[in-house]
Amino acid sequence: MAGTDRMRQITDALREGAERSVSELAALTGASEMTIRRDLEALADQGVLERYRGGARGLLLRGQEPPFALRAQDALEAKRRIAAEVSALIADGESVVLDSGTTCLEVARALRDRRLTVMPLSLHAANELTGAPQLTLLLPGGQPRPGELALTGPLTEVSLAALRFDTAVIGCCGLTAADGLTAYDLADAAVKRAAIASSRRVIAVADASKLTGSALALVAPATALHCVVTDQDAPEGPVRQLIAAGVTVRRA
Repeated sequence: MAGTDRMRQITDALREGAERSVSELAALTGASEMTIRRDLEALADQGVLERYRGGARGLLLRGQEPPFALRAQDALEAKRRIAAEVSALIADGESVVLDSGTTCLEVARALRDRRLTVMPLSLHAANELTGAPQLTLLLPGGQPRPGELALTGPLTEVSLAALRFDTAVIGCCGLTAADGLTAYDLADAAVKRAAIASSRRVIAVADASKLTGSALALVAPATALHCVVTDQDAPEGPVRQLIAAGVTVRRA
């Protein structure tokens, strides 16, 4: 089992304050106890769990998002295919506002060599786009969230309100036809809404895991989206419901 898959399995086992011993986690993952101890130290550094002698206790509660570093490796190939599809939907010369999140970071990498104007809403994506030879980079104001490095707050919202973009590429924590596009963090949801309001076209990016649930904060109803780009594993029921709501769905 790859390290990121193993740490995800450990995180799931410890969610909502659960406690597990090192030996239990080793049996669960098939890894050695020495490997589990290293994983627990790494996850403790990210705030996912609390270590105690011989085991660990989870600190993530229901409705809390796992750390960026842990999510960045989840469904990575699917996210890269989604990013390539989004790039194909954007024409040279467009102005694009690019949301925060791990899928949008892959979109930033796919757009790096394009002739575009891009405003990224996270420092991760801004770092990826810095120095791109043909791309015009616009930076908003705002306060970066620790770890996530998503820019939030009034300065970010004012920056977005001052501009009009051809396309917004928006990430999500959950997306269904009934509940719309949702996020875990209220400040992040406010920035996503501002990006949507400043854009002529809205493309939502969501790997298959995002299409079967909802998070706390409503960003926008599904009808506010022009297109959803997901992956080949997207479940048929939720996809059909989005299409029935008038949303174009593309599988990458």
